[in-house]
Amino acid sequence: MKFGKTLNELATELQRQRTAKHDYVIDTQLLTMDADENGAMLSMMGPDGIQILGINEVAHNQIGTSLGIPSRYYDKMRKENPALLAENVNAWFTTDPKRRMVRTLDGTARAFLSDSYRRIDNFQIAETVLPIIAEIEGAKVESCEITDERMYIKVVNPRLEREVSVGDAVQSGIMITNSEVGLGSMTIQPLVYRLVCSNGMVVPDARLRKYHAGRRVEANEDFTVYADDTLLADDRALMLKVRDTVRAVVDEVRFEKLVDMMRGAKEAKITTTNIPQMVELAGPDFGYTKNEGQGILDYLIRGNDLSLYGFGNAITRFAQDVESYDRSTTLETIGYQVMTMPARKWNSLQTTEYKIA
Repeated sequence: MKFGKTLNELATELQRQRTAKHDYVIDTQLLTMDADENGAMLSMMGPDGIQILGINEVAHNQIGTSLGIPSRYYDKMRKENPALLAENVNAWFTTDPKRRMVRTLDGTARAFLSDSYRRIDNFQIAETVLPIIAEIEGAKVESCEITDERMYIKVVNPRLEREVSVGDAVQSGIMITNSEVGLGSMTIQPLVYRLVCSNGMVVPDARLRKYHAGRRVEANEDFTVYADDTLLADDRALMLKVRDTVRAVVDEVRFEKLVDMMRGAKEAKITTTNIPQMVELAGPDFGYTKNEGQGILDYLIRGNDLSLYGFGNAITRFAQDVESYDRSTTLETIGYQVMTMPARKWNSLQTTEYKIA
């Protein structure tokens, strides 16, 4: 499992962001993009003058999507002709005006969203779940992080431990994630932690999922979003569900089923003599790249476990090496998906004759 921040560092950053972030609901006719080789800026025209914001990768992608500009063309303009990008964006801002929520942090536009986007705050979630985790005997936050895309809290419960095989123990856990920038719902889902190599495997079966969809958001005269009593009541109800789900998700019966599945994957041996081909063929279906496949293959061979279980663990071990915490967590999910692939798919990967296009 990739190490992110310490729990104290996460808490400090969440508290800092709580006061440093601001949300605005504004008509796109009052927005202007300026872009050159040094980057792009977004100007918001308000009653108190013009506010100039940087634009991060997430917001760039969302601006392009909102305006119907294909991502490849948007990125090409951004890289090769920034002035043309600004011209295109500004034309659509005024030609087809819409109300949009602009979420900012430290003077940078971090998200460009619908005006009905429901804000579920990272600080609020952490404030709810961390005291509950502290009540679970032995439970500890093994890894946590906050990126431009999501917050992650990965918790392991050492009191719920089983062996897949002699000397290869796994422990039960949970992962809580949330995106404040429109890249995913707030979710709580199971996690399996392998002690022998500190691998984390995310089970993509959310026990609680809350989408960021809601009613149209209203704003003050300066376009800042104000609190809504109904929304606050909804938030309180959601946090009660979060609390109850965190307490219930570390379920012994469910964990036993996961361990049995892993034992079955341990018995599903690799029969092909062309293991590099098998790893490469699986990439497009499960979502890892050819370059990532090379690293996965290396860990599969070095792990000396030529089974479906070994294949999944090679992916989760490689996940620790990638720079992006977001991508690392995605690979932890892919590891589970590979390990639980249907027998027909597993057999096909080992018998398909690879043909170079």
